[in-house]
Amino acid sequence: QVQLVESGGGSVQAGGSLKLSCVVSSDLKFLSSRCMNWFRQPPGKEREWVASIDSGRPILYADSVKGRFAISRDNAKKTLYLKMDSLKPDDTAMYYCAASRVGGDCSNVDYWGQGTQVTVSS
Repeated sequence: QVQLVESGGGSVQAGGSLKLSCVVSSDLKFLSSRCMNWFRQPPGKEREWVASIDSGRPILYADSVKGRFAISRDNAKKTLYLKMDSLKPDDTAMYYCAASRVGGDCSNVDYWGQGTQVTVSS
């Protein structure tokens, strides 16, 4: 069973930074073989896509986080990251790590983490 475990969430003031991590309990090729994503779900709202990283394709960001967030991965550590700078209250959400299907579009998610909460106060 593949597990994705997020960490690094917390409470920060507007303008602050956080770095989320997502550790995958699978073989070393898991991260490098597929598209990896971050999603978030603000309180009372639908889940929304944040960023995607996939070998051979440009890294993609939602317009709302472009220039402030950075997605990266360390295949040897089996870890996906999301560095978040210049945080805003609107960034408050549960953040989820998601792994897409091998060979498929990034939107075809096969695995989800349990989420880590990020709260930004003004």
